[in-house]
Amino acid sequence: MAARHGSAPRDERSLFAEYTFLPGAESLLGGEPVSIRSLLEDPAYERARSIGRARVLAAADDPRATQNLAELDAAGPEVRYLSLLFDQIVLAAAPSAAVLRRWAVAEAKRSHSRLSTVPSDELVDVAQRLGFTMEARPDDRVALRLVDYLRLAVPIREGDYRLARQDVGNGWVVVARYRAARLLQEAVRGRLSVPVPLADDVRALVRDREAELLDAIARRMPAPVARGTASTGAIRPTLFPPCIRKMQRSLEAGENLSHSGRFALAAFLHRAGADFETIVDAYRGAPDFDESVTRYQVEHITHHDGGVGYGPPECDTLRSHGLCVRDGDPSAPLPADRPRDPLCFEEWLRHPLQYYRTKGGKVIERDGAGDRVDLSPSGATPGTSAAPARTRSTGPR
Repeated sequence: MAARHGSAPRDERSLFAEYTFLPGAESLLGGEPVSIRSLLEDPAYERARSIGRARVLAAADDPRATQNLAELDAAGPEVRYLSLLFDQIVLAAAPSAAVLRRWAVAEAKRSHSRLSTVPSDELVDVAQRLGFTMEARPDDRVALRLVDYLRLAVPIREGDYRLARQDVGNGWVVVARYRAARLLQEAVRGRLSVPVPLADDVRALVRDREAELLDAIARRMPAPVARGTASTGAIRPTLFPPCIRKMQRSLEAGENLSHSGRFALAAFLHRAGADFETIVDAYRGAPDFDESVTRYQVEHITHHDGGVGYGPPECDTLRSHGLCVRDGDPSAPLPADRPRDPLCFEEWLRHPLQYYRTKGGKVIERDGAGDRVDLSPSGATPGTSAAPARTRSTGPR
């Protein structure tokens, strides 16, 4: 959506026209109800459907929202709102939640193009309508309640947003206006990531009417494909440690994963024998997946130090980053991933690759000359850490 630089909405309708995701934006329709069937089938709403499809496909191709959608910029408030509603309904019926989350990232970034240019008063208004407390300060900065700052900043992977680096006092966090806009981007993403509840018959209707669009999305966002390597054969994901399986589940579900988690996953898969394409595939479900950036970062991780590649962090490091799930993951879809894992509590186990090797997986190591050395399970010695490398490198996205 085109940003009118420096101009604040003059009234509530103007605000809703710019931010159609806000609660109350349905008032743009003038009180006229629109049924889901009408939105999907009525010729009167074809332009809204067309723009909605363009928004979804643009997000699937580029979640960073660098593409300008001229038809969206030129549309009236009612059509903008209906196209957003159409997207929410269609994506709630998509087979994978990753599609909705990627679209939410793109739409949030699109809204940021305006939020980053408007006066503080408009930021405060949008924040309050989204349920967050903000106050404009005279020095062109913005204050947030500490609890709201934490809710919005935790998903942001950039180190500059850590609480320790902020101006904190008396229960408030004071930030520059551009940081407040970035935090509101997270608020928008969070709101749009929640699927619209659909009855089974409505979901079937949506999938029937928009089968072509859903097929196009599936082609643009292929599911990860497991591949083996000549030296190790097929990798064995069922033998991965709980932390690695959790990282995979998060990405497959379209959830965000921290830089440290993304790095640890790539480094682990590399040492477990996964080839380059398998590692890249593992990140396709990420809401901000960018293939060119991912390929560059995976190449850096796997070719570091003359081809040796980085090793994944040790268990202590993973725990310090909140990535350890040895106590179990109650929300895991598979029963095997929910309970506490006794092997993770063995005193000698200090590294995720030890876990994999002890379970029967094959780990690829390299000697000082850079040659591959296949360490079979029988070669694993409890208490010996495999590739206990520590690094500050960021992970793929």
